[in-house]
This record gives sequence, structure tokens and C-alpha cells, in this order.
Amino acid sequence: MGNSGLKQHYETAKKTGALNLSKKKLDEFPQNLHASAPLLRTLDLSENKFVQIPTDIRNFTLLKQLNISHNKLTVLPDAFGALTKLEVLNAASNHIKSIPWSLQKLTRLKQVNLSENQIIEFPLMFCDLKFLDVLDVSQNRITTIPDAAAALHVVELNLNQNQISTLSEKLAECPRLKTLRLEENCLQLNGIPIKILKDSKVSVLALEGNLFEMKQLADLDGYDNYMERYTAVKKKMF
Repeated sequence: MGNSGLKQHYETAKKTGALNLSKKKLDEFPQNLHASAPLLRTLDLSENKFVQIPTDIRNFTLLKQLNISHNKLTVLPDAFGALTKLEVLNAASNHIKSIPWSLQKLTRLKQVNLSENQIIEFPLMFCDLKFLDVLDVSQNRITTIPDAAAALHVVELNLNQNQISTLSEKLAECPRLKTLRLEENCLQLNGIPIKILKDSKVSVLALEGNLFEMKQLADLDGYDNYMERYTAVKKKMF
């Protein structure tokens, strides 16, 4: 679609600070998009044909929400580190293999969705981000959750459908973690840290589809502690 077909979108963006260019068959930033950089707070580039995001993204310094899901990205540029007002990042359904450390500068992040990519190593650059509530890295290729993940401040961590066989017990030290999703991974029963059951704040622990029967979980030391937290949360909901 040419710039003429997008003109109305840009006119609206001038008034609202929001620009939706989803499903426009774009593979590079149009000139008018570059010109809109000082105005935009919300930018939706989902379901296009981007193979890379230009380093000019660093000029979009007012952005609070960025959706680049369903493209053909293999990397995120270091320039993302300049988007210091960003609160919501959706980069799901791409071909991303690694995440730049510059994202640790995005101290206002609240939600990050990196599901359905090809990430191999757990993205530790999101640790120490005090306002990050939800981190979704489901449907990737992560095999290990390291000790350093204890510094995460998320309330919900979604690790479903990875290849995780090793889970650090230090995840129990995450100060706000209440929902931990680990469905359809490669965990053995003896790979479930007792400390997470016994001493964490986790009240929803999703483990279906691993290398043990769910009923075996009840035999683990600390299971009763976990169930107390789970039941207490359920009661609050009703």
C-alpha cells in the first residue's frame, strides 16, 4: 500500500498519538512514519513483512506501546534501549533468537510478549525491572532457568512450551512472582524445586504436560504449602 493509502492513518496519528499500520504489507518504515516519530505513543506494526527494525526506531522516544508481532524479525536492534518510556512490548510470532541487553534500560516496562520465537537462553535483561508485571516467553527453545532469574520482579512468568529441563530453586526468591507457567516442557518430578513449593509466593504453578504424572506432585515435600497459597487465592476470587 502506497503512502496515499496510509494518509488518513497519519492524519489520525497527529491527533491521537496512536498509529496502526497492521496488515499493510510493509517491509520497511515509510517516510511518513519516520516523520511521525516525535508524536507517537502507540505504534502497531503487527502482521507485516519486516525482516528487521531500523535503528531509527531510537527516535520514537515517546512510545509507550509497540506491537511488532507476526513479522519476520530475527533480532531486535540495540536501538530499542532508547525507548525509555515503553511500557508494553509485543514481539510475539517472529523468528527472534536473542534479545539485546539494551532492553534493561527500559525501566518502565510492564508487559513483554516474546512468545512463538526461537529464543534459546532465558532473557536475563528483564531482571531488575521493577514495574514488569508479565513476561511471556512461551513457545521458544529455552532449556534452563538460571539462578540469576531470581532478580525478576514479574507477577506472572509464562514459560509454557519450551524445552526446560533445569529450573533453579532461586526462582522461589522472586519477590512478586505469583503465577508460574511451565506446561509442556521437559521437567522430571525431581526437577521441581521444593523451595518453590514451600517458600515462594507462587500460588498458580502450571506443570501439565511434563515428564511426570500430575498426581505425583502431591507426594513432594512442600506441596501442602503450595496448596494453601493456591486455595487462599481461589477463595479471594469468589
